[in-house]
Amino acid sequence: MRPTLPTAVSRLLATAWAVGAACLPAMAHAEGFAVFLSPSRFSFAAVPGQAHREVLELHHVGLETGRYRLYTNDWEFQKDYSVRFSDALAPDSCRPWVALERRELTIAPNAKYRFRFEVTPPPGTPARECRFALMVEGLDTAKFQRENLSFPVAGRIGVIVYVRVGDAAPKLTIAPGGVQAREGMKLPVLTVTNSGNAHGRLDGFLTGIDATGASLELAPETDPILPGMRRDIPLRPVAEGKAAPPAIRYPLTVKGTVEWGESRQTLDLRFAP
Repeated sequence: MRPTLPTAVSRLLATAWAVGAACLPAMAHAEGFAVFLSPSRFSFAAVPGQAHREVLELHHVGLETGRYRLYTNDWEFQKDYSVRFSDALAPDSCRPWVALERRELTIAPNAKYRFRFEVTPPPGTPARECRFALMVEGLDTAKFQRENLSFPVAGRIGVIVYVRVGDAAPKLTIAPGGVQAREGMKLPVLTVTNSGNAHGRLDGFLTGIDATGASLELAPETDPILPGMRRDIPLRPVAEGKAAPPAIRYPLTVKGTVEWGESRQTLDLRFAP
């Protein structure tokens, strides 16, 4: 029987293995795995029957030569919006459309490599959004040591790629979602439903007037709302310079315009806890 690691150790291994995620900057640093990736995600349009090429820049900042493996994964959100990657092809996966320049790289210390990949939707592909992750995995393991336990760990980062085919676009419906506790703050929330066939992200700045008559600027979080998804998007107060975000004193009136793609909506809402 294969020996098993203690639960705490298994969790540490899982954390070290999934160094990156969809909503985090594409950067990881550990002995044997020290790399910055740019951009942190891709979003572009592609035409059926035509190859669309993009470039991912890898900057290896380790003191020794780094070796990396590159491949694709499908991915999905969990209930807590963390990302689960999968090597197995998901139903209707578009990963077969993807061609990678190569599968393995060796990068000298403090050197950069421009990695090319192509996405070619088959002729006749109907309007849809293709989503996959471009995975960068370190082939050089680092040693993790805790108390009397020592074992090798590896790291990887998933760079999320969104490809719009045809006239695929988000169709967002926005409603007030009340006030929710987020990271120790009570924030106004928009409940956003996407009935389109591509993901959307809210953008823009809103003006809030709190219970004291004070004015503050708010901005929606830029979390992706996938087709068929209903998601709560907090509005966060915008801080000036290095100052802490201003406190919100409810009730709060919020006015302004939010945008996504080529669409926009004017809001005039009131929030109270």
